[in-house]
Amino acid sequence: MDRNILLRRVRLVGGEEVDVAINAGIITDIVPGGTALCRADSGTEIWERPGTYVSSGWIDLHVHAFPEFDPYGDEIDEIGVKQGVTTIVDAGSCGADRIGDLAAGGRKADTRLLAFLNISRIGLKRIDELSRLEWIDRDKLLQAVSEHPELIVGLKARISRSVVGESGIQPLRIARELSERTGLPLMVHIGSAPPDIREVMPLLCGGDVVTHYLNGKSNNLFDEEGKPLDVLREAVRRGVHLDVGHGTASFSFRVAEAAKRHGIDPNTISTDIYRGNRLNGPVYSMSNLLSKFLCLGYTLEQTVDWVTVRAAEWLKRPELGRIRVGDRANLTLFGLEERSIELIDSEGETRTAARRIEAKGAIIGDKLIKC
Repeated sequence: MDRNILLRRVRLVGGEEVDVAINAGIITDIVPGGTALCRADSGTEIWERPGTYVSSGWIDLHVHAFPEFDPYGDEIDEIGVKQGVTTIVDAGSCGADRIGDLAAGGRKADTRLLAFLNISRIGLKRIDELSRLEWIDRDKLLQAVSEHPELIVGLKARISRSVVGESGIQPLRIARELSERTGLPLMVHIGSAPPDIREVMPLLCGGDVVTHYLNGKSNNLFDEEGKPLDVLREAVRRGVHLDVGHGTASFSFRVAEAAKRHGIDPNTISTDIYRGNRLNGPVYSMSNLLSKFLCLGYTLEQTVDWVTVRAAEWLKRPELGRIRVGDRANLTLFGLEERSIELIDSEGETRTAARRIEAKGAIIGDKLIKC
C-alpha cells in the first residue's frame, strides 16, 4: 500500500504557514496551513508540531561517507538523513580503486549520495594521497568516470602540504588536465603551504569549487588585516564557487567575520563531517554549522538558501532545491529555537548564539525519518 504523509501547519522559510501533502512519495498539494483534509482512518502519517519549518532537503556538498577509511570516514545515513540532510556529496574519500564500493554503499542508504572522485586512485586510504604522482592513474580515473556517471559530480584534489608532500603544485596541474578531459569541475581543498595559495587559486576556473575558504591557517585567502587577497577576488570574478567545508581544522570565526565585512559570502555551506568531528566536534552536525552562520549575522533565508537552492544549482539538479507539486518529496523539517548555544570553531574560539537551528526530520519519497 502506498504511504502518505501530511505536514500540517509547517512554515516555509519566508514565514508562510502551509500544509504539504505527499502521496506515494510525490508532493500532491501545498495549501494554506490548516486547510488540507485527511480522514482519521486514511493511514496517513501526520506531522504537526508548532513552529516547525520545512525547506527543500538540505544538501551537504562536502562530507566523508566511506566508513572503512579512518580517520576520514563515516556511515552515510549518520551524516545524512539522521541529521536532516537528504543529499550528501562525498568529497574525494575514494579514488578509482574504491569508488565502486562507495557507490554500492549509497544504494543501501536512505540518503541520496553523490561524489567527487579523488584524482589519486587510493583516495583517503592514506592522507598523503598525492605525495606520489604515480597514484594519479589517468586511465583508471577515466574508466571510473565512465562507469559511474550518476554518482560522480566532479574531481577532488587536496592541495596542501600534508597531502602533496614534495609533489608541490603538480597534482593540481594534473587535476586541471583531467577536468578538461572529463568535462567535470574540480573541488580543491586548500590548507597549509606549500603550495602557496597564490599558486593554487589562479588554476581554478569558473564552476570549480574551493573548499575550506574560511580556514584560519597562515596560508589562507585573507591578509593579516582581514582583507581578501587579490587571488580570491579574481577567483570570485571568474565564477569560482566558495564552499565552507568546516571540518576539524578549516573554519575560523575570525576569518568568517572578515569575509562578511568584505561581502565575500559563501556559495554553499558544507560540513566536511566525518566520525571524529561529528562525535567530538567542532562540527557535530549541519544544524550546528547553520547556527554558526545565524550567529555571524546572516538571515535564516540566506543560510538555508546556501544548503538548498545554491547547492542544487551547482549540482545542476534544480529539483533538489525546490518544493513543488508533482516533484518527488525531498524535504527537511527543522526548528528555529530561541535558546542560547555556545559554538566553537576549528581554532578553539567560541561564540554564544541566542538562536539555534535544530533538524527535526527528513523526507525522501514516502519515507519520513525523524532526527
